[in-house]
Amino acid sequence: MSAYGHSAGGSGDQSGREARVRTSGDLRGMSPAQRRCGVSRHRGGSGDAVAPLLASGDPENDSMVPGIQGARAEATGEYLCSDREPGEEGAAAAEEAEEVEGGEEAAQAQHGAQSGGAWPAQRVSQGDKALETWVSSETSALPRPRWQVLTALRDRQLGSSTRFVYEACGARAFVQRFRLQYGLQGHSGCVNSVHFNQRGTWLASGSDDLTAIIWDWVRQRPVMAFNTGHRNNVFQAKFLPNCGDSTLVTCARDGQVRVAQLPAISLSRVSKHVAQHRGACHKVALVPDSPVRFLTAGEDAVVYDIDLRQDRPASRVVVTKEKESRVGLYTVFVNPANIYQFAVGGRDQFVRIYDQRKIDETDNNGVLKKFCPHHLVHCESQPLITCLVYSHDGTELLVSYNDEDIYLFHSSHPDGAQYVKRYKGHRNNATVKGVSFYGPRSEFVVSGSDCGHIFLWEKSSCQIVQFLEGDRAGNINCLEPHPYLPVMATSGLDHDPKIWAPTAKATTKLLGLKDLIKKNKRDRDGDGSGHSHLIQNNMLSFLMHHITRRSHPLPGRRPRAPLEERVLDAESDESSRSSDASEEEES
Repeated sequence: MSAYGHSAGGSGDQSGREARVRTSGDLRGMSPAQRRCGVSRHRGGSGDAVAPLLASGDPENDSMVPGIQGARAEATGEYLCSDREPGEEGAAAAEEAEEVEGGEEAAQAQHGAQSGGAWPAQRVSQGDKALETWVSSETSALPRPRWQVLTALRDRQLGSSTRFVYEACGARAFVQRFRLQYGLQGHSGCVNSVHFNQRGTWLASGSDDLTAIIWDWVRQRPVMAFNTGHRNNVFQAKFLPNCGDSTLVTCARDGQVRVAQLPAISLSRVSKHVAQHRGACHKVALVPDSPVRFLTAGEDAVVYDIDLRQDRPASRVVVTKEKESRVGLYTVFVNPANIYQFAVGGRDQFVRIYDQRKIDETDNNGVLKKFCPHHLVHCESQPLITCLVYSHDGTELLVSYNDEDIYLFHSSHPDGAQYVKRYKGHRNNATVKGVSFYGPRSEFVVSGSDCGHIFLWEKSSCQIVQFLEGDRAGNINCLEPHPYLPVMATSGLDHDPKIWAPTAKATTKLLGLKDLIKKNKRDRDGDGSGHSHLIQNNMLSFLMHHITRRSHPLPGRRPRAPLEERVLDAESDESSRSSDASEEEES
């Protein structure tokens, strides 16, 4: 029995909730006004929801950010002294912010009176103060930087440190200097997936145009491109580890899981169909260090263990259920410290952890333990889980909820344990958004947002230390840190994966962050669209997207010159056999 017992509405019909999360392809065919409609969120949901935290150089945000001088101190190793105690500094900063804000509120009130509108200054003040309270709650002061550039450079020059790059990747000074380097041009549809190979030399991307491209991201050119063989939006493309970059796994909206042998695909023109979900398959979970095994999870609630050494590669591990009802899945991740354990999330509010050695579906549906923020356990709106990931050492589990916040759990805590950290400020409403750790020791949390920005939080303090405008079309869905360099790849509704690196001359000024957080929070709280309206919007955007693609094949957006010679048709002769085998396995 789970420590939560039976949650209200925890099971039951999933069809209404299925329409609440859209993919990039769905959003592409919608007008900006329709995209702003987003996904329904019950007003009475997480009423005690707390939110974002700001650490910026923007004077407007300084009241929420203790230790603004951290970036300069980190770069020089020198720290400014203050005559005030930490609490006094925070109070003084808050008073100064209130004075500035009070002037703005008075101006707004005067403008409203002149224009005949009723916008009392008292109401503005109360609303802003409530928002700032929400923003600053559950945060702490930024910790003193552990990495100091001058000391690290001296140690490297003297030969006393061999881990300069490794340590630099987790330095706040570098994170605060991230800037866009370039986009990689080649896809003709939304890019739903980016993944670096084990050596970090190649980047794989999967798109709504049904192709996968392998990039030499440093030289900004494609190494190989091929048609994946999928019939609908490619949701993920990943290199298997320790395979010499020879094996790429893809999954898609059509529920297929396919494997491409890259050195041979130019000759065989075939990718192998190894599993079939009865519903979209959003995520592939790699088994650490294994070149032949991985897990997949689909909206049919099934988790498959794929072993490429077997004649029938797909074997069903578990069907995820709440009571007797299936729970469609959007995400799965293997614990890097214990490859038998994996976590899944999807169309309800619970994170479920399984151990493949101990799954007994007659006992608690095979679940080892479940986590959920306590205020969401009996939440009527039942927020969905769009993504979850383990930290580098498997001790922490990061979970992103649809139209809610991001939560950190300790994976060793018992069943039903409360979250330990909460990250606020972004909005995860319109698409199935990813979340990730950044840094060699998982020092930061990174997520995209419906507003088209990338948010980076310092993990221990829950404060925003960087935010970047990342997508012109309005959604960032996938974020992939480089395995050993201070580099990050992102993708979203735009047709080009983007590369980011810490090349800015100074730390980014988080100008406009406070206003953006206010907008995200108010949009989230005010979004009360009905389910029927959302279903119609979802279906309409999906149909329009594919009608448009078939009516206009976009010949000009096909990969260019040397690439065209290598665009391959990967329809596999083994598809029907593998599909039948997978469906038999499920039944």
